[in-house]
Amino acid sequence: MIIRNAEYFISSEKVSQCPDKGLPEYAFIGRSNVGKSSLINMLTGNGKLAKTSATPGKTMLINHFLINGRSDRDMEKRIQQGSWFLVDLPGYGYAKRSKKAQDNLEHMISSYILERMDMTLLFVLVDSRHDPQKIDLEFIQWLGENGVPFSIVFTKADKLSKGKLSGNVQKYINRLMDDWEEIPPYFITSSETRQGRDELLNYIQEINQSLLEQGDTKE
Repeated sequence: MIIRNAEYFISSEKVSQCPDKGLPEYAFIGRSNVGKSSLINMLTGNGKLAKTSATPGKTMLINHFLINGRSDRDMEKRIQQGSWFLVDLPGYGYAKRSKKAQDNLEHMISSYILERMDMTLLFVLVDSRHDPQKIDLEFIQWLGENGVPFSIVFTKADKLSKGKLSGNVQKYINRLMDDWEEIPPYFITSSETRQGRDELLNYIQEINQSLLEQGDTKE
């Protein structure tokens, strides 16, 4: 897939405020400090699209970015065939938030994931430098219990040797196989070297093409 352009569209506090455009939405989520903003910027080729910060837990809203729309002052005219939304969701597991703030964020996240009809796929980001983390495994288990379509994205691959990276990913896969009959698709990425960019974007393109073909069949 070629990303011709990527632009900020809207930020929402509630699912009901999300855009009603009928476009496929690919949402990205992960633990705080997993490298989500850097990954989004790498995928879109826009280093300033998602704001990165040295302080984890900064994303507090549901952020929609329009991918492959067209430049036009009229927002409605920007939508065209082949456009889609990349959705930046708040991270989970940031302990320094207040209990109320954490509860509000969890409600926002779960509402989007379970209620958002336009969400086509959720990408769960996992830091490849670490052994399987309980909070990630519990979140993935929750997705499975609720029948949410998702893929796993291992981030920060450039921070490890090839051997260590392969070993860590395999540990994760082995751990998932304890509970899952089939492992969801997964990607190994690096925002620094752009590793995994083509594979992930081509995967999105394949799904979008499938959706278009299904639409043609229905007509």
